[in-house]
Amino acid sequence: MTAPATVVVRLAHCLHRTRVVTLAVISGALITAAALALVPVAGLTLCRARRLYTRVATLAARAVLRIWSIRLVVHQDEPFPVAQTVYVANHSSTIDLFVLVALGLPNTRFFLAGFLRRIVPLGFIAQLMGTFFTVPQHRPAERVRIFQQADRTLRRTGESVFLSPEGARITTGEIGHFNKGAFHLATSLRAPIVPLYFKIPPEIDPGCGFDARPGTVHVYVKPRIDTTGWQIDDLTSNVRDVRRAFIHWHHEHRGADHVRPSQQTPVVSAAAS
Repeated sequence: MTAPATVVVRLAHCLHRTRVVTLAVISGALITAAALALVPVAGLTLCRARRLYTRVATLAARAVLRIWSIRLVVHQDEPFPVAQTVYVANHSSTIDLFVLVALGLPNTRFFLAGFLRRIVPLGFIAQLMGTFFTVPQHRPAERVRIFQQADRTLRRTGESVFLSPEGARITTGEIGHFNKGAFHLATSLRAPIVPLYFKIPPEIDPGCGFDARPGTVHVYVKPRIDTTGWQIDDLTSNVRDVRRAFIHWHHEHRGADHVRPSQQTPVVSAAAS
C-alpha cells in the first residue's frame, strides 16, 4: 500500500472512531438525562407508575436509534396483543436492547442480564420498569428463584414479559442454543408466545460492541403460539420446535432485505427523515 493510501485509510479509521465515541457519549448523556428526569417522577408516584416509566424508556430508545441513524421497521399482521403474552426473540447484537424497548410492547416487563445494572442510568430505568434481572447460567439455584418470583409476579399482575431464549448475544450468524426459562413461564402462565425475529444487516451490526452503522433493522412479528395445551413434561420438545421455527425464519429472512410495502407496518420509524 502506498503512503498516500495508508494516510487515507488511517484518516478514515480515525474519523470512524471519532464518530463512534461521539455518538456513544451523546447516547449515554441522553439515557442519563432520562434517568435524572425520572428521579422526581418516581418519587412523586412512589415508583408505581411503571407504564409511564416504560413510555419514557421507549422514547429514549427511539432517540438513541435516531442518533445512530438506525431506522426500525416492524412487519406485523395485527397489533401487539393486550392480553398477557410471552415475547421471545433472537439476540445477536447490542442494538437489540434499544430495538426491543423502542417497540413499545404493551404492558410488558423484561428480563435483563444483571451486570447491566452497573450502568447506573440504564439500571435505574430498568428497575423502575419492573425488570427481572438474571444471573449467569452457572448459578442455577439463583436463576430458579428469579424465575419463580417472576412467575408469581406475572400471575398476580397479568402483565406480559419478554425474554431472549438464547440468553446472550450470539454473534456466529446462526440461531444459538435456547434456554428453557421463557417456555417454563409460558407453560405455567398458559400465556401465548409471540416470536419476534430481529433482522440486523451485517454491515450495520456491531455484534457485542458499540460500532453500529446507519441502516435499517427489520422486526418480523410471527404468529402467536398457543400454549394452553402445553405440559411441563413436553418442555424439551416445545423448546426444540420453537427453536426450529427461528432457524427457519433466520434462513428465510437472511437473504431478504425487504418485503413488499403491503406487508410492512411502520409502527416505529426511528430514523430521522
